[in-house]
Amino acid sequence: MNVLSQINSPEDVKKLSLAELEKLSDEIREFLIQNVSKTGGHLASNLGIVEMTLAIHKVFDTSCDRLVFDVGHQSYVHKILTGRKNEFDNLRKFGGISGFCRPSESIHDACVSGHASNSVSIALGMARARTLKDENYSVISVIGDGALTGGMAYEGLSDAGQSKEPMIVILNDNEMSITKNVGAMTNYLAKLRLKRKYLHFKDVYRRIIKKNKVGIAVDNALHGIKKALKNIFIPSLFFEDMGFTYLGPADGHDIKYMIYLFELARDLNRPVVIHLVTTKGKGYEPSETSPEIYHGVGKFDVEKGVSKSEKKETFSSIFGNELSLLAKEDKRICAITAAMTSGVGLDAFADKYPDRFFDVAIAEEHAVAMAAGLSSQGMLPVCAIYSTFLQRAYDMLIHDVAISSQNIVFAVDRAGLVGEDGETHHGVFDVSYLSGVPGMKILAPSDFSELRSMLRYALANEGPYAIRYPRGGEGSYKENSFEDNASGVLLDRGNDVTLISYGTLINNVILAGKRASEDGIGCDIIKLNIISTPDEQTILESARKTGKIIVAEDVIASGSVYEKVCTMLNKNNVPCKVIGLNTGKDFTLHGEIDKLYEKLSLDVNGIYNAIVEANKVE
Repeated sequence: MNVLSQINSPEDVKKLSLAELEKLSDEIREFLIQNVSKTGGHLASNLGIVEMTLAIHKVFDTSCDRLVFDVGHQSYVHKILTGRKNEFDNLRKFGGISGFCRPSESIHDACVSGHASNSVSIALGMARARTLKDENYSVISVIGDGALTGGMAYEGLSDAGQSKEPMIVILNDNEMSITKNVGAMTNYLAKLRLKRKYLHFKDVYRRIIKKNKVGIAVDNALHGIKKALKNIFIPSLFFEDMGFTYLGPADGHDIKYMIYLFELARDLNRPVVIHLVTTKGKGYEPSETSPEIYHGVGKFDVEKGVSKSEKKETFSSIFGNELSLLAKEDKRICAITAAMTSGVGLDAFADKYPDRFFDVAIAEEHAVAMAAGLSSQGMLPVCAIYSTFLQRAYDMLIHDVAISSQNIVFAVDRAGLVGEDGETHHGVFDVSYLSGVPGMKILAPSDFSELRSMLRYALANEGPYAIRYPRGGEGSYKENSFEDNASGVLLDRGNDVTLISYGTLINNVILAGKRASEDGIGCDIIKLNIISTPDEQTILESARKTGKIIVAEDVIASGSVYEKVCTMLNKNNVPCKVIGLNTGKDFTLHGEIDKLYEKLSLDVNGIYNAIVEANKVE
């Protein structure tokens, strides 16, 4: 009998025998492989966490117990078990379920997720709220060894350990960076320490021996010896010094043993770290062999594995190639990224110039501060970080970079709407938060040649620069209007409506303007290259002529170019009707880019309709 077909809620999981749970794990893996091959998504991480998620739902009730996934990309199994199994056909699609945790989808999702290293902090907050309100539920954080490279994870662990709040941190270790260094003695001692009798004896021993001064002196002496031995044999000292009870390492695919561990940790009523070793991509050979490829994957053929179709050039690859060429000419150039070497196109740079390449892992604050240090000593650092992740380093942008006017170039990848990953990943805030940094110049290429020119320009001039560009490739526009370093350029002329845009969205604006022209509505089309200081002269001249402006940009309304244009017109007393087409004041959910553009009126039809409406205004 197919077990998965009988699972409609976590209550169904609790009724299963161990044999049925093991059969269900195989069925879930097959379900994931078949479905993600059609929709794309995070496959390898979810294949590796199947048994762990089943054990969690066997022990805990996530309708009241709080389960916090770090990042949340590994929550697919959780979604399957909590009533969303039949919605996987629309995973990450417009109007479908998210690829991350969303409380709006289910009471079983404890919080919004999308970025790394915050789960322990959130879980601790939930645990403290429980205590303050005198409520009774468990709090569990699931964090991977990758997320532990982020400094915030250690801030949370430090506070959680000393807080004494009952909570469980499950460390999903799929890189085996710790267990490779342990061996038979560690496994033996770990098993000994997991026995309930041992833990009970430990508590009784502490209560008795600390009743008098002699006992305390003996305990202190033994503690030093015990700590030294543990430091040699057990990878627990780090967590226990923070105040956690450490359980593990243990097999993260052994359902029976994990059920025992979770029940034990729950009953200890204190901060506990459970260290589980898993295989990323387990159960699908191509994914086990190349988990980095299947971490976030597009549609693929299950039998053949990931399609080997010809790779297309992207802004990321063009950036990486150009930076490699420039680094050959100037040995001061360094490249920095935060666990996104391939994503930002720096693979070739890392191979050619390993001494000048720094992947700092999930530590954006450190990346920016280190770039400031490099710059202060005469180097030319280029910091390549996704727009949505650069947000984490805002204080460093101001304190370490801008105040000292450091010569740093920020390659802001994935700017604008990114599609299926949704509101936690859309790069719609960078124009706003970078514009507020004094001295920061923001450039926006619309094609590959402009990106090359802007990168050279930024490296050759003083002060911090940010070059923002989208995920994917260029459109039909390939003019390179930045050759003379123009802050803006008038692409087309008309007397009725002024259109202003930047980046690759200019392609939709050009097509909408052409369609309007065919209907007898003439448009000035202004493409901005430097958006921190929009081309005032060109914009004011056009505004005085047409009296109607439409600013199209896939960023949040607050701090957008639209607002800058409104301020500019008011300052210069130019009466003008201004329409802003942007993502508005709310978060934009996940979905295919073309459908998101359509919803936000940033597609060709939406911009054309805005032109028609604006032209009606006298």
